[in-house]
Amino acid sequence: MKRHFCYLLLFSSLIIFGQKPLTQENKIYNAVDAFVANPTTENLNNLNNTEHAFWKNPTPKTKNELLAIVILNCNKAYYENQLNKVQEAVNSYEKAWKTYQKYHLNNYDIVEFCLKPLGNLYTILGDYDNAENTIKQYYYIANQEKNQEKKIAAILNLSNVYQNSGKIDLAIDLLEKTIRTEKLSNIQKGILLNNLGNSYVLSYRKPDLIIKFIPNIFEKLEDSYLTAIKLLQSDKSQTETLANCYRNLSSLNSQWQKFDLANSYFEKAKAYFYATPNLSPRKIAQFKYEEASLFFKQQKLKEANVVIESIFKLLIPNYSNKKNSLPEQNSLYTETSLLDALDLRAEIYSKQNKAKKALEAYRLAFHIEELFSNLIIYENSKIINQNRVRNRTEKCIAIYEALYQKEQKQTYIEAAFQLAEQSKSGVLKNHLLQNKSLSRKEKLHIEQLQNWSNTILKEQQKGDLADIHKINEAIKKQNELMLSLKKIHSKNTASEKETIDLKVLYSKLEKDKSIMIEYFSGFEKMYYFTLENKRIKLDFYWDNHTATPRIISFLNYFSDTNKINDNISNYNHYGNSLYKMLKLPTKSTYQNLIIIPDGTLNFLPFEALITKESNTTNFAQMHYLLNDYNIGYQNSAQFYLAPNKNKKTQEKTVLGIFPVFENTPFALSYSKNEMQSIQQNFKGKYLTNQSANFKNFSNNAANYSILHLSTHASSGDIETPASIKFYDQEILYSELYHLNINPDLVVLSACETGIGKLYKSEGAMSIARGFQFAGAQNLLFSLWKVNDYTTSVFMDSFYQNIKNGQSYLEANANAKRDFLKNPNISNAKKSPYYWSAFIYYGDLQTTKEPISYIFYIFGILILIGLFLVFNPYRK
Repeated sequence: MKRHFCYLLLFSSLIIFGQKPLTQENKIYNAVDAFVANPTTENLNNLNNTEHAFWKNPTPKTKNELLAIVILNCNKAYYENQLNKVQEAVNSYEKAWKTYQKYHLNNYDIVEFCLKPLGNLYTILGDYDNAENTIKQYYYIANQEKNQEKKIAAILNLSNVYQNSGKIDLAIDLLEKTIRTEKLSNIQKGILLNNLGNSYVLSYRKPDLIIKFIPNIFEKLEDSYLTAIKLLQSDKSQTETLANCYRNLSSLNSQWQKFDLANSYFEKAKAYFYATPNLSPRKIAQFKYEEASLFFKQQKLKEANVVIESIFKLLIPNYSNKKNSLPEQNSLYTETSLLDALDLRAEIYSKQNKAKKALEAYRLAFHIEELFSNLIIYENSKIINQNRVRNRTEKCIAIYEALYQKEQKQTYIEAAFQLAEQSKSGVLKNHLLQNKSLSRKEKLHIEQLQNWSNTILKEQQKGDLADIHKINEAIKKQNELMLSLKKIHSKNTASEKETIDLKVLYSKLEKDKSIMIEYFSGFEKMYYFTLENKRIKLDFYWDNHTATPRIISFLNYFSDTNKINDNISNYNHYGNSLYKMLKLPTKSTYQNLIIIPDGTLNFLPFEALITKESNTTNFAQMHYLLNDYNIGYQNSAQFYLAPNKNKKTQEKTVLGIFPVFENTPFALSYSKNEMQSIQQNFKGKYLTNQSANFKNFSNNAANYSILHLSTHASSGDIETPASIKFYDQEILYSELYHLNINPDLVVLSACETGIGKLYKSEGAMSIARGFQFAGAQNLLFSLWKVNDYTTSVFMDSFYQNIKNGQSYLEANANAKRDFLKNPNISNAKKSPYYWSAFIYYGDLQTTKEPISYIFYIFGILILIGLFLVFNPYRK
């Protein structure tokens, strides 16, 4: 951003005897003038005092005065950013934008001096939703003004957001389309080509992302950089972009182990970079970090350390220059260059066999990451940032595992487990924890914010028919709510990461007669923790492009009804092979097995794994893991320990939603049978056909202990969210977040209700997650498209088991066993496809003892009491 000076009404005024005193507007501009001329801490305080006095003054504000305050905040933000005060800069830009919007001001280039830098700062902070919204707003303004330069700037910055938030396909499509269709100058085309090269690089670096196949990608990405250099090198104002092109070429060749070429490109980058005027400390630090990384890749650890020291000196005031020292925690702040430098310092320590020093450096990096997360409002940005932490978590687990092998101290395994736990469903966990303490105003703001997000999403799904004006208005409303929420949150203290009390966890597992297995899906390895006999064991199997494909191949058996029946022996073989690979416990005295999955394991029906391979084609006689344990699932060990907040009523009642969809292509012919079998076991309200609409469901849901939805659902895809169908409308999973419910159990008797866009750390963005967000703790849901008839049979057994006093976990496991034993079901229908789709997440305790059993106990106690009172033989 260019430094901007506001000459509108910026003139010095001497107060001479007889003259009128300075107007409020002139006072503001004079304060801005003084600060811009000499941006010291003292003048910054004067600027803040001027602004505070203005808002404190009760007199009506003119538009000129308000515009002066906007200009004050934009200037202040520019210098705060230059001084590495990123959050302060964001706050100042946000105040400027809020004032500009609220009072409908004009005659100021709000895009250039506020929205562009604000969008870039949001991207730096990892606040990608806010970044995207801000950039789309100024793209909309630029489009209305027909300002081509600002439109291209918006496209460039939006592609940066897409790259950083994992939407690589969107970044590539946006850049390729712009280069192909827009009339561009050589400079604009060169800048866009450099960014396109970055997108190509990311597309092959991210094997865990589902992206489109790009033919000849290596030639394309290198050519993008080289073409960009040709277009830019004649313009002396483009030194920074040229430096970026050469930096990218250097990084590319260092990955290919072509270090001579990488070093050559980096030297060219260095020459252009330091020829760029007005470089901020952050930009210099970022450049130095890349230099240190290049040294590290060449095993030049001493040189890398020297550069990292220079980064600390540059970014941290009063940094202690001891040899290989780490900064003090209280000197750290939200700065990505500091985060990167600490991670690299940790890797250097690891190479030097200084494991504990490496863990200390990673601990400081985790602290900065926590500072970042406390600044973010939107769920999506929180999840993406949480994913970013996983690479560091994996490296720490590897260090703890190595230390354990060396010293045999159980504390290392326990520390590794605590780290893995913190990576589990953190956004969902924090939402449920914070929801208890949020004010009514905060809750309303969050709900409205989510509603506007859903409005934008639904409009965007219309593609070319989307109403851009409607989207922009929704973004404005969202922005107002976000700023208001930030103001409220700034008064709250940041929450600390909770740790598991292992003694409590061991005790509960023993009481529940349970073994727990928690998986952590890393980039290189799949780690798993086994908690049994009051002890944690840590092991791993390699996940380098071998394990995950094996899991996906097994899951493919459940992609349609015939895959297993068509090749039963292969299913038997691969089911056993996967069972061995996952190193699941053999049958023991423990009755229950609790699985905390990760990555693609979120979609795996563990019950259907084969513990012993056989040649039988009789599905009922196969050796399933289901035969060894009652298997339940959880998001994390903390979820397992959480007390069940829902009061168990004396008599369970059901709210049943059965749209049936008679005489439509969506008809569920066995749904009525399912409803009738549940009605025989439980009282409640059963809504069918037109009455099974979303309004009736949301109005009644809070009054029933079991919510049963027998309908259609979809897992969506990369761009389309998961949804569930009521009679009148289709509801997105995120539209369920703020339902007023307090159920003991939610049963989602529909297709793919546990499937959605997958994030390793958070899980699937599924319909089940929507209900969890709303507060449901116990859920039964499906992992693929379920059969209408067999689902009704399964549900009949499941509810009968609950009525007989079985826990939800037992009821689910026994319903599957009953299904396999049922003589009325053909062998073909006993394929695991039909019975293993429904999995249970939640509490393990028995729901309620049968009343007859309770009366029996009381009866015995009364008889014993009478005997003691009236015993004729007592002395």
